[in-house]
Amino acid sequence: MKNKWKMGFLILAGLNLLIAIIILTLVSAPINEKKIETTEISKGDYVSFHLTSNKYDLNRVINHYLKEEASDSPIDYKVLLGDEVELYGTLPFFSEKLNLKLNFVPSAQKNGDLILKQKSMSVGKLHLPISYVLNFISENYKLPKGVEIIPNRHLVYIHMQQLKLKSDLKIKVDKFNLKKDDIAFTILVPVK
Repeated sequence: MKNKWKMGFLILAGLNLLIAIIILTLVSAPINEKKIETTEISKGDYVSFHLTSNKYDLNRVINHYLKEEASDSPIDYKVLLGDEVELYGTLPFFSEKLNLKLNFVPSAQKNGDLILKQKSMSVGKLHLPISYVLNFISENYKLPKGVEIIPNRHLVYIHMQQLKLKSDLKIKVDKFNLKKDDIAFTILVPVK
């Protein structure tokens, strides 16, 4: 009788160990990295207008745009601009929903695109690898066209000219300093 219980315990412990090893292997597996491709717009087809903004107004525009672009996504998320870019959302975990918060440091690129470099992350009380969470977000959240997540480099690349805007407008970021509330854009209006 003792041998049956002992054998059953060893089999159960072995199964638990096997499941833990499989989960750790999947979580720590490398993610395929994409190469960032930039696009250039012919300046002869557009007239440019320069404008400045502030965090409050930009928060309203970003979240309105996200609501329209991701309205059919089963997962809600929003972006808040403070001294950094903060993304809030929920992450499904078995039958529960965990609160997700990602902090990014923004930087404007010479070509008018915007890079958000991952600074910190919290997922409930779990400490998951940043690249795993970014990969999960890119695969499960509906992101607007032009937003590319690169998990291995811990960044989000926003191709500003690929964002779908009304009247075929294009946007280039000139300055994006949130601490000084110094935000400047070039709006490109089509003339052809």
